[in-house]
Amino acid sequence: MSKSKRLMELMMTVNRMRKFTVKELAEEFGVSYRTILRDLQELSELGVPLYSEVGPHGGYQVLKERILPPIAFTEEEAIAIFFACHALRHYAFLPFETETSSALSKFYYYMPGDVRDRIDQMKNRVDFVTPPRHSEFPYLAILLDGAVHQKVIFVDYESREGRSSRKIQPVGIYASNGLWYCPAYCFLRGEIRLFRCDRIHSAVYDTSAVKPVDLTHVHLGNKESFVKMEQEHVSLYVELSKEGVQKCENELWSTPKLHIQKDGSGWLEGGIPKVDIPFFAKFFIGLGNDATVKNPPELIVHLKQIAAEIIAKYV
Repeated sequence: MSKSKRLMELMMTVNRMRKFTVKELAEEFGVSYRTILRDLQELSELGVPLYSEVGPHGGYQVLKERILPPIAFTEEEAIAIFFACHALRHYAFLPFETETSSALSKFYYYMPGDVRDRIDQMKNRVDFVTPPRHSEFPYLAILLDGAVHQKVIFVDYESREGRSSRKIQPVGIYASNGLWYCPAYCFLRGEIRLFRCDRIHSAVYDTSAVKPVDLTHVHLGNKESFVKMEQEHVSLYVELSKEGVQKCENELWSTPKLHIQKDGSGWLEGGIPKVDIPFFAKFFIGLGNDATVKNPPELIVHLKQIAAEIIAKYV
């Protein structure tokens, strides 16, 4: 095996093992103890973050901020990855904001010149637009960490009922129309609820004796299946024009309720929490003639009230 190939495989091996001894590597690669020492020194000079531990159980360990081995991308794959990251610039807050900018700069810098020229020509020709928001989302990183590692987070949250402190265990975070949301198990309510991240005024790891619940089987793709139906629900039925369907397609909550006909028109049908009727009234009034609410009666009443208030402003 050539030295360059051995160094490449050694880099992948130490990233996989994280902790190892020189003897283990020497046996695996079939080279001498001194050869592996020289190879490890070269990897360290290349930027692989290694440090040694002395003692009977010592060896080498890769720091948490390990460098991943090189990956070969085709030109089209590289451009797709670049623009996927480039699109994130529309978000002022990300759970990995600094790392995204650094990775994109590094990715761009090491591309061949002709590929960089192609990207430069495409920058003003393709984009993934996200509505700009003035809201702030400073706690995305801790919420994501809590979701990944099953940690309880103590938050100061402002809901429709007012501001309160509570313990939550995040399921994950996601962005929609420029806003960030966090479905999480709420220890105060005893169920999974949806939190708007810009309404979280503080978030720290909980240091009390509260034991995390097992959410390993719950994720963003199936969270709706684990929401308790203790709240009173009412049946929603709304007829939509083609334009109304397109507007509803932008809303995550509408996906399981939206039915589309061949001509592009459609309807919404399904249960909604009765407590959320004011929210749906504001949403459907914004659709104007592109939505006709047939049910529930309580929603129609709210729509009439909002319409009357709007008319009164211009009388």
